[in-house]
Amino acid sequence: MAKVKRKPTGVRRSAAARSRTQKARAAKRHTSGLLDRAMAALPFTEEQWHKFFMVMIAAAGLMVAWFAASYAGVPEMARTELAKSASRAGFEVDRVRVTGVERLSKQAVFERVLGEQDRPMPLVEVDAIRDRLLELSWVADARVSRQLPDLLRIDIVEREPHAVVQKPDRLILVDASGHELEPISRDEAEGMLLIWGPGAQKQVAELGRLLDAAPALKPQIAGAEWVGNRRWNLRFKSGQLLALPEGDKGPAALVKFAEMDGRNRLIGGKAVAIDMRVPDRAYLRCADGPCPREMSAAVESE
Repeated sequence: MAKVKRKPTGVRRSAAARSRTQKARAAKRHTSGLLDRAMAALPFTEEQWHKFFMVMIAAAGLMVAWFAASYAGVPEMARTELAKSASRAGFEVDRVRVTGVERLSKQAVFERVLGEQDRPMPLVEVDAIRDRLLELSWVADARVSRQLPDLLRIDIVEREPHAVVQKPDRLILVDASGHELEPISRDEAEGMLLIWGPGAQKQVAELGRLLDAAPALKPQIAGAEWVGNRRWNLRFKSGQLLALPEGDKGPAALVKFAEMDGRNRLIGGKAVAIDMRVPDRAYLRCADGPCPREMSAAVESE
């Protein structure tokens, strides 16, 4: 039988292998020593550490089981079965009570919650119902709550009508912010503040702040025209026109006019138009042309 001769391992290779092994053992001893010293420095016994690691392992196992169950749809199935049990026990939507509705049609509210009828109470999504109700133009806010065993309660906060915006083809009722409520007929708009002009609807809130500067004049104002996207012309119920300057000068000019009217009874007087666009001046125009000079002078001198 032939003999196989093995070549002896090289001296350098053997020495390098021993060196790597020794380094690995030294590193392991160093790491283990650091870990042992760190654990020994903490105020816990070996038994407590053992319990801690067991709890961590159990928690990790539970998390894995939960994710697996969630992926398989088990929690949703359990929720559905719980809802069915509640429904069989009488905990389902049988009645809907709506409060706070005056101008808004209750039918419009019921249409938003019609799908909730006979739904088990645990499956009623109150936030989703509220979002659907907020889509109604008259609804400023809505509160939806469950009242066990079978009542769904809806409290509506309505928007307040403030003025009528005149558009080329229709009249629109708006609130104080300019939010559209509903179309309105000319007869229904009688006696309400009428606002017109390109871009006027976006300026409704600004107009409200302007009129608040002279509250005594507000009951006498029939309408307001937004001119050139920069200023207001006010129309009084007497038919007279007041031209105000643009920007921050508008409120000051309106206050000045209120003072002048208090002294000279301009509203309802001979002047059909008063122009306050020039600072510290008031130009009065009568039906047949410019008002007499002495009339304008009397107004400006006081």
